[in-house]
Amino acid sequence: MRSGFLKLLLLPVVLVSAGLHAQSAPLPPGATADDQQQTGPLAQAEAAIDAKNYDKARGLLDAYLSAHSGDARALFDRGYCDDAQGRTQTAEGFYRKAIAAGPKQFEARMALGLRLAQTASESSKAEGDAKAELETAVTLDPNPPNPAAKAQAYRTLAKLLRQSDPDQAKQDLIEALKLSPEIIDDTLLTAEIAEAAGDQAVAEEAYRRVLKVDPESSVATAGLAHLLLSEKKYADAEPLLKAALSRDPDDPALNTQLAALLAAEDKTDEAVAALEKLHQLKPQDREISMMLADAYVQAENYEKADAVYANLIAAAPNDAELASERGQVLIREQKYDEALEMFQSAVKIKQDDSDAWGGIAFAASKTGQFQLVVDALTMRSKLASETPATYFLWATAYDNLHHRQQSVVYYQLFLKSALGKFPDEEWQAKQRLAVLEKK
Repeated sequence: MRSGFLKLLLLPVVLVSAGLHAQSAPLPPGATADDQQQTGPLAQAEAAIDAKNYDKARGLLDAYLSAHSGDARALFDRGYCDDAQGRTQTAEGFYRKAIAAGPKQFEARMALGLRLAQTASESSKAEGDAKAELETAVTLDPNPPNPAAKAQAYRTLAKLLRQSDPDQAKQDLIEALKLSPEIIDDTLLTAEIAEAAGDQAVAEEAYRRVLKVDPESSVATAGLAHLLLSEKKYADAEPLLKAALSRDPDDPALNTQLAALLAAEDKTDEAVAALEKLHQLKPQDREISMMLADAYVQAENYEKADAVYANLIAAAPNDAELASERGQVLIREQKYDEALEMFQSAVKIKQDDSDAWGGIAFAASKTGQFQLVVDALTMRSKLASETPATYFLWATAYDNLHHRQQSVVYYQLFLKSALGKFPDEEWQAKQRLAVLEKK
């Protein structure tokens, strides 16, 4: 019974064929166990579920629940029917009712935990709720006993905790392996947990074990390539990625890794080509779009970078980071008025963005708004340390505002910190100091 249930609920990386059975409900007055098993309304509904006749089962359960609204087993079965047909929200509602009616029912907590885990990446609340339900589920026992189902609860917990608490994730995976045989996805999960814990040697060994069993595993290839890239082992990573992409040319994770590799090797044109392909595959992916825009900047194709940022901002108009990044591109295009607007938009959204305040100062300097330069630098100085560039902006702004004493101080600070790294600006500072100090 329920062999189809977990297939609907399992997370993609941890597949276990295991069924769930609700805990036995109390017998109605005057009924025998044989009567309920063979002719009881729940038995009829569950027979319909086993036959995948969910509409019939739903009708039988609705009729039964109208008279027995607190029956935990029936509520779980009702949620199962909706879950099996993709009605996830109503399924969650019935699972919650089943838990309220029978707090010690493993099956409902397991089902709700797995369902919430499916959306954990989209909602921190769903992730927290999934953990809570599964952590309770593993303290309970399935009825009838079902080691595979309990192992699945442990595996899903390990998956949810692999980044935030890798030590606990490791323990949960060990508990799962006490209850069911190791599968290839466990080895992948071991690698991810080890990587999150900073144990790259164990992670690499686990990824290589997966690839030995399944040489075409895109997940293991991408994971191993990520490790090799972090260790700057580009010569090892490149053939691994290119071989995998020859089998699966449209895999987003592999293409992302290849683009990162090419960028790290300063193969800008090839990196741009890889990211353009990836962007076509996943045009709404923010991270990929940001990578592409950055690659365009590295290639000095500022017009294309600006277009990418403009599209990103259209989709997320209240994102201060995007506004600031686009402002930097507009600076490179020498579109200073537009850049100033972008930086000002950024600080309206996020007032403690020191880079955006610096951008305002620079763009305002280029457009001759020297009091705005001083105002922006004043805000920036509350958030970040001065740099040779900001000293120079202070100096030239005060110079243009005819504040001789302040401009002399900042020209001197600039020359003291520049150390020959900004020859043009240093020449200008020396010339202006020679004039100002004569006055």
